Amino acid sequence: MDASGSTVRDRTVDGLLVLLAAAGGWWAVRSRADVLPVAPTWLLQLDIVAGAVGCLALAGRRRRPLVVAALLIGLSTFAESLWVALLIALFTVAVRTPALATAVVFVGSVLALGVLQTLRPEPTLPWWGVLAFLVAVHVAVVVWGLLVRSRGQLIASLRDRAAAAEVEARLRAEQAQHEARETLAREMHDVLGHRLSLLSVHAGAMTYHRDASREELDRAAEVVRENAHRALQDLREVIGVLRAPVGELPTPGVADVPGLVEEAVRAGTPVELRDDAGVTTAGPAVGSAVGRTLYRLVQEGLTNVRAHAAGAAVVVRITGEPGDHLAVEVVNTRPSGPPGRAGSGNGLRGLAERAALIGGRLEHGPTDAGGWRVGMWLPWPT
Repeated sequence: MDASGSTVRDRTVDGLLVLLAAAGGWWAVRSRADVLPVAPTWLLQLDIVAGAVGCLALAGRRRRPLVVAALLIGLSTFAESLWVALLIALFTVAVRTPALATAVVFVGSVLALGVLQTLRPEPTLPWWGVLAFLVAVHVAVVVWGLLVRSRGQLIASLRDRAAAAEVEARLRAEQAQHEARETLAREMHDVLGHRLSLLSVHAGAMTYHRDASREELDRAAEVVRENAHRALQDLREVIGVLRAPVGELPTPGVADVPGLVEEAVRAGTPVELRDDAGVTTAGPAVGSAVGRTLYRLVQEGLTNVRAHAAGAAVVVRITGEPGDHLAVEVVNTRPSGPPGRAGSGNGLRGLAERAALIGGRLEHGPTDAGGWRVGMWLPWPT
């Protein structure tokens, strides 16, 4: 319910309580007049005026419950018309103030009505009966107020928890979207970077080697055409993940490493694959996360060789044992061609993140022979 609806409801409830208090006070005054018709007229009039003031004071019980309760306690020491209004004020105090304040108002209310009974005793009941009745009614009102207060606190707590859960869910969704964007960017870098590097190498060869034979030009053009087609397919697969309600990014594995090597050889890069662990054939199986990470390392290594070490020979070595670890390294010799442009390092950073996610680590740096080495250590559980 909005604020305006709550205000209308609160005003309606306050108005009904004022009427209830006035009706109860009028009944108490009339009952006393019927039992003791010889009571002074001025006392009856004073009781009615005090009752009217006390009932009107209930309009401020939500803003200042203790002030209203103190006023009604003082008037109730001589005005019998305020007994209902005093109970309403006590209930409000129990709902809206701490337990200590409720206890003080409880004792003050009982004492005020005790003073009233001393000054104007009830002729039809003994004093102890009146006292027991007053205490029982006050206890019931306080218990009711405390129950309402506990329920309100519980509802407020549940609302706070729901709001916190909503904020947490939104933050988790934003984090998931951020991670998904990072994963997509990493996949696009790995997938398209490999294809585009092949296109760049062969397009450059066709441009700068115009004296090549027709057969060599046809072979280079076929590689360009094939890799352009595969790059388009890879791009469609990656972008398709964004459009599908449920899907996964393309997940090549360790069995696809020989295809990478063969592709690089066809493109003119001399690559030797040394699989001492036998994982690229029918040897021991590795997990999908380990296999995918290994594949991405070989792909990134070959891409970097084409981009930054033209004419270099490459050795891809895979070693390890199940239950221990799996190590893969891509090592190239000193490049024979002109040095390539400096890279951004995003690919190596992405590989380091991939390795860390599954408990591995990445190493890279120059070799003593003037080449470059990229190696990765991965856990290989049985």
